[in-house]
Amino acid sequence: MADAPEPGAALRAGTRAMRVRAAARALAVAGALLACAAAPLARAADGGGWSLAPAGSARPSLYAEGAPGAVVEDKVSVTNRSARPRTVTLRGTGPDGMGAWMAFARRKVTVPPRTRADVPFTVAVPKGAAPGDRSGAVVARGGGRDARVPLRLRVAGPALAALTVERVRLDADAERITYELVNRGNTVLTPRVAVRADGVFGQLLDRAPHRVPARIAPGGRVTLSEPWPDVPSFDAVDVRLTVTAAGGARAEGSASARLVPWPAAVGAGAGAVAAGVAAWCAVRHVVRRRRQDTGPPAETTAAAESETAAAAEREPAATGTGGKP
Repeated sequence: MADAPEPGAALRAGTRAMRVRAAARALAVAGALLACAAAPLARAADGGGWSLAPAGSARPSLYAEGAPGAVVEDKVSVTNRSARPRTVTLRGTGPDGMGAWMAFARRKVTVPPRTRADVPFTVAVPKGAAPGDRSGAVVARGGGRDARVPLRLRVAGPALAALTVERVRLDADAERITYELVNRGNTVLTPRVAVRADGVFGQLLDRAPHRVPARIAPGGRVTLSEPWPDVPSFDAVDVRLTVTAAGGARAEGSASARLVPWPAAVGAGAGAVAAGVAAWCAVRHVVRRRRQDTGPPAETTAAAESETAAAAEREPAATGTGGKP
């Protein structure tokens, strides 16, 4: 005859079963919560879009170098992180028509989901290109947005650093000196400028050479300014700018200005004119009174006497005895 199970054992077995079922329910709930949390992440990854970067090792930008007439090759990578195909269009940009120097193996690229496509391209340096550095970019457009990778191109040849300072002007109302810098060479310039201003009684401003907030590409022109909060209100000022850059570039520019407080000057001028008119009127009044008090001038009296004598001489004298013959 088999032994009957102990009541405590049956209770413990039932408790274990309940715990197992509770754990299973908890796991099911946790799985559901994880699925719900993963759904937005999946949608975000699907809508994460695409990116553009230099192909190969992690490079922040593209670099090419060649002599005039050379053809330089490189690649860009289009990475599609979404769950559906992406189509992008590639083009090149840059100064002096540099974008036209770039040619892509495929201008329109369709990338499958979660895939990367490497696209070769070339940069054909024109034979007449001037030596020096140029900054352009490879641009991709797709899905209503643009992505770009900077491209620095160095055309081999002798480097020439040259610049000019143009259109120097002192704006006293704005309390600043404005000017333009033009890169006349074939290298990128980061200039430094020194400022000096002299007035009638000596030096007014002497600012040591300091770097300007501009990086000027070959052929580029920038407009800059130097603040001058203590510009005089009345003076004759001569301003001189001395600009230097690496490679021996040096240029000077100057301007002159006559600073006059016009409201005060106009008031002073009007007062001077009024004083002059009043003095002239006073002199005329004195002269008229003197003429009235002294009679006609001596020259006028002498002229009248001379005219009377002449008339007497012209009249014939009377002759005869007054009787009949």
